[in-house]
Amino acid sequence: MPQIEEAQPKYLQIAHFIRDQILRGDLRPGDEVPSERQLAATWKVSRPTAARSLEALSHQGLVEKRQGSGTYVRSLEVNRRARELYGRARQTGKIYTSGEYAVITSAGWLEAPDHVAEALGLVKDRRAVHRRRVTNNQDGPITLSTSWFAPDVGQRAPKLLEPERIQEGTLMYVENMTGRQGSYAEDRMCAREATDEESQDLQLESGSAVLIVHHVVFDLQDRPLEFAEATYPPHRWAFEQGYPLT
Repeated sequence: MPQIEEAQPKYLQIAHFIRDQILRGDLRPGDEVPSERQLAATWKVSRPTAARSLEALSHQGLVEKRQGSGTYVRSLEVNRRARELYGRARQTGKIYTSGEYAVITSAGWLEAPDHVAEALGLVKDRRAVHRRRVTNNQDGPITLSTSWFAPDVGQRAPKLLEPERIQEGTLMYVENMTGRQGSYAEDRMCAREATDEESQDLQLESGSAVLIVHHVVFDLQDRPLEFAEATYPPHRWAFEQGYPLT
């Protein structure tokens, strides 16, 4: 059993231990946390005490209970969304949850903007493959995103050029077609006013603030594999992050 300061009530000891696992990344968004029965056995406490610890985590916004299934780690911050989608695709073969769907608004070859060319390492040949999509659920648009791939990737992964959904997600499809595997990613975020086009796609009033996330995936040889630019409407994002102080 983990060693925690005895000054805390037992249910808080359990809740804080799980909280720290989540904040360190030992438990990631979508992972199932131990059940009341498991916690009661591990910590030698009653089921009501174990249940109270899970309730405390839920009140902190760290976990969510799914009826008839279990308790799972919630996504803590918006720039984890790409990681969450990628992990879901690896585990289930599907990139979106129930109720979410994407509309591909354009796909094919385009001259890459400067920031895209720089991220993908394009020098002479500035052509790149793009896939632009709006992801929605029952409440409306969630995000507008455009993925970009270098010419050699576009030539080896022809589905990228078609305005049709790729069920396993573009990155897993690219991995399968090119033999290159995503190793790590970097995110950069900023806020600005939405462009007219973004306002139209995201059903926003003119001048609305949006969050921009630039997401670069690198392969095992540290070569950029995908550059994605995602635009989040103001009611769909917030900076929410917790961290241990010790």
